Amino acid sequence: MKKTILILSLLASSQLFSQKVDSIAFHLYTDSLKKGVHNYINVDGKMGKGNWMPMSAKEISFTSSVGHFEGCDLVIPATYTGESVVVNASLKSNPAIYIKTTIWMKIKPDPDRLPTLDELDKKNTKPDSGSKKNKSSKNK
Repeated sequence: MKKTILILSLLASSQLFSQKVDSIAFHLYTDSLKKGVHNYINVDGKMGKGNWMPMSAKEISFTSSVGHFEGCDLVIPATYTGESVVVNASLKSNPAIYIKTTIWMKIKPDPDRLPTLDELDKKNTKPDSGSKKNKSSKNK
């Protein structure tokens, strides 16, 4: 009996100290979405004391105008031809806490290959067209 009362009081006190989520916000890692891949949609919750905590699919319910969610990952079909996707997120424990955003689709294709370090060095190193010393001596 004493153990039961102790356990119940511990559970009740832990609820008193737990913080509630006041609001949620998207903190996206990218400015555009890609087709046919997993696009991570990051949602953080602002807690009662002002600190931010990452939210997972356990706490957040996701919907979107296109594609489907696997946890926090939005998968958009490779055949999608639209310019953007509307993403909605709501707190499961309080659906009144809700956010919505439009995320644009990536338009430019990925390069077939990335440049090598040598190619980048050559591109970033411009030949010297004459020093200031040479230019000033020509002006005299």
